[in-house]
Amino acid sequence: MRRGTVCRWRQCPPNAGYRPVGGDSRRSACHDLLVLRPFVAYLRVYEPLLALGDPPDERLRVAVAAAKLRRTEAGDREQAMWLKSQVAAPRRLLPAELADGRAAPSLLTDVLVLDADEVPGGESEHGPLVCPLELRARSAAALVTFLDDAHPSLKNVIIDEGGFTPDAIKSRTKAAMVDLTTTAAHTLSTTWTIPLPWFVLVDPEERKLVLGKGRDDPRRELSWRTSLADAQRRAREAGDLLEQTFGDSGPGRVLFETRRWLDNFHPASVVELDYGGLVQLFDDAVLEADTTADEVHDILEALRTGNVEELAELFSELREFWGDLAARERAN
Repeated sequence: MRRGTVCRWRQCPPNAGYRPVGGDSRRSACHDLLVLRPFVAYLRVYEPLLALGDPPDERLRVAVAAAKLRRTEAGDREQAMWLKSQVAAPRRLLPAELADGRAAPSLLTDVLVLDADEVPGGESEHGPLVCPLELRARSAAALVTFLDDAHPSLKNVIIDEGGFTPDAIKSRTKAAMVDLTTTAAHTLSTTWTIPLPWFVLVDPEERKLVLGKGRDDPRRELSWRTSLADAQRRAREAGDLLEQTFGDSGPGRVLFETRRWLDNFHPASVVELDYGGLVQLFDDAVLEADTTADEVHDILEALRTGNVEELAELFSELREFWGDLAARERAN
């Protein structure tokens, strides 16, 4: 907290310092500076361990057996790795990368593992179900997309600031994509909101809600899990309906791209939709009453039956709910 400023909660002294959530309570700390999870939501695929290598690397086996990283900690881990890459000397182009451009050992140890009771239909017949973070490869793909889309002047500033030549960036990002065990990353992520077509993939009744003891509780979670086969079936049926109604643009396009992404994975995989850090933006009552998944499926039913009045009402409710988050993002 800057000296001379006042906490927005008007509870902290002007000289209050930084303290992470769960940190040393003896230090004076401003409420505004408590460390929150990144406001990122995720769509993940967990594959059987054997799909990640035949046989899987021994370091990966050990990491899966230990299962130390929890999904509620994944955003913090990714943020920490990115910050570490920026303060390292020399600076790294990508997180989870060594100075010479090779992948850091965390490539094989940063993994999420589904507990047996979280697998739809019971324990997996194919062993542990694993979602590698693949942070370096995902960051490389995002960097390439950004540089392709950025205005030339902005692109030049980013390149100059980073201290890497265009050829070096091209070489490093290409090498990073080799980290992937399939032709696609196991995780899609989005900030401040969730694409509504993602809710098509899940059964609203498969919701898992853990409120914890408040918005900043690290255990706080809202998520759904479903089998890959069910997710693909729902995506295919909804995609055909949306294409007939709206053509191949808008929500139909998002769903089409998501279907193509799902096709990269082992048939025995599990798909997870996770609000991630977005749970910190809602109080308990709002999370408990959130019916976005139900409303998205109700929209599909309204499209099938031609119920225009219900369709308009549902779209209005969703726009109001998620529009509030969009307004917060602009404010930040």
